[in-house]
Amino acid sequence: MRTLVYAVIFVAGGLSLASAAIPNAERGNRPTDLIAADLNIPEEVFVQCFADVQPAKDKNPSGERQRMNKALLLPCLQAENPEITNRMLDQVMDRYRPEGPMNH
Repeated sequence: MRTLVYAVIFVAGGLSLASAAIPNAERGNRPTDLIAADLNIPEEVFVQCFADVQPAKDKNPSGERQRMNKALLLPCLQAENPEITNRMLDQVMDRYRPEGPMNH
């Protein structure tokens, strides 16, 4: 019985750690591999850069939130690929947004 209790604690703890380790980009069901490929950067870089972005829960961010997120995301991505422009980033993100393109 003691072994079973430890196994349950181990599995439950592992699941909690696993969900905490999943970046925001993946939790939002964004195809990080495709976005990264379109931006010509490694997927790990996109996931790392996107980690601090705060997507709106209702999928409709205010203009202010869009600007705050872009101020975090764009310079981080440009450090890996200086050819990424604001317009390019918008086009790529819109391509993979399940809700359809945003108003920029």
